[in-house]
Amino acid sequence: MLKLKRNCNNNHINNSYLDEIHLFMKHLIGFFLYLFSLFSFAQNFEQKTIPLKGDTSLDKLIIAAADKELVLLGEASHGTHEYYVWRDKISRRLIAEQDFNFIAVEGDFASLYHLNRYVKNLDGATTTAKEVLLKLDRWPTWMWANEEVVALAEWLRNYNDQLPQDKKVGFYGMDVYDEWNSKKVVLDLLKSTDHTAYKYVKDQYKCFEPHIGESWKYAHAVRTGKKECATATTNVVEYIRNHRRALATLSDDVYFYLLQNTIVVQNAEEFYRESVASEGHISWNSRVHHMHNTVNDLLEFYGENSKGIVWAHNTHIGDAYYSSMRNTGEKNIGQLTRKQLGSDKVFLIGFTTYQGKVIAGSSWGSPMKEMTIPPAVSNSIEYKLNNIAEEKFYIIFDEKDRKKMNLKVTGNRAVGVVYNPRGDKKQFVPTIVPMRYDALFFFKKTTALRVLNK
Repeated sequence: MLKLKRNCNNNHINNSYLDEIHLFMKHLIGFFLYLFSLFSFAQNFEQKTIPLKGDTSLDKLIIAAADKELVLLGEASHGTHEYYVWRDKISRRLIAEQDFNFIAVEGDFASLYHLNRYVKNLDGATTTAKEVLLKLDRWPTWMWANEEVVALAEWLRNYNDQLPQDKKVGFYGMDVYDEWNSKKVVLDLLKSTDHTAYKYVKDQYKCFEPHIGESWKYAHAVRTGKKECATATTNVVEYIRNHRRALATLSDDVYFYLLQNTIVVQNAEEFYRESVASEGHISWNSRVHHMHNTVNDLLEFYGENSKGIVWAHNTHIGDAYYSSMRNTGEKNIGQLTRKQLGSDKVFLIGFTTYQGKVIAGSSWGSPMKEMTIPPAVSNSIEYKLNNIAEEKFYIIFDEKDRKKMNLKVTGNRAVGVVYNPRGDKKQFVPTIVPMRYDALFFFKKTTALRVLNK
């Protein structure tokens, strides 16, 4: 009986040992399959990589984007030097070689219009781009108050100086924020132009008086039953649209400036109200539609066959339909422009990094600081691209890349203006990369923006 029991125990030990061997072999095979998938992915795209050695490295990209109506340039953060520099290089070539008409950026319309004045040398322009950017006072100022933007703006001013006024290339903010500044611009402009229009608009905007400068307080007040101002802001937009003749003394540039500021006030009212009253994706989409419509307004303003360049975060320019944003109901400019104009008229370019430095804040409104971006997580596109030998390169995706073998979901880095490196693993958006973008720029290591000092 004891002997039989001993044999049973030996059999149990042998079975457990075999189970461990099988489990080890399963993990080992899985590990090698994972390594093979990395090698296979890198091998699939390595032959397509175009190293970034200088401006001529962009030749294939410029050819691919030349006939597009909109070229959208992304970024995996709002504080990385390399993203700004290479978006600048692309923008210059699209403007100088392919006759693109404007740049629209993820910034405030009213404050950045002063930069548009400068680059187009309009009435009231400052003497330098730096002078404009140092006056920006709404957080996060570093997004535009940096040496990289100064370089682009000064180039654009010199380029425009050689052109007639109606051919000059513009620079505009397209975001929904800074609404109180926009409201002030509207009233100040009308006060010096048309007393009747000024009186009408001022009466409409009185609705906001209990909440001056406090959009969140306004939105919370509306939620508790206080009067909303949606009708008033809509009335103002319609009034300005219907009174172009009465405002004939305004140049086309100034009238556009006036009208767009009324639209900012209108859409900001909606954005804040919906942010308080609705689920996250509704207010997100409200902002997205404003930016998308602003770009459309710019295309219309610049006339038939006009072409535009957009600078914004990857979360805004990479087609949301091919990311986890789709699951939460969030749309973005990339998705909306593809749907509106057709994929053949839009070119979406993402930018990302494996690791590096970035300018960001630890919380909303906090002082900016240089932070370290740690190496990308193993299930990300950045981790896979890091296995390619080149230090910095881009890939243009085509239909072959969009075959089933390459359509795996991987993480895609997304660092915001608020960032905590310790939570970096959560900063990746599940993405089907070759579908979300038409091209992707990759840098193994990036550096921080060069912020302007007052």
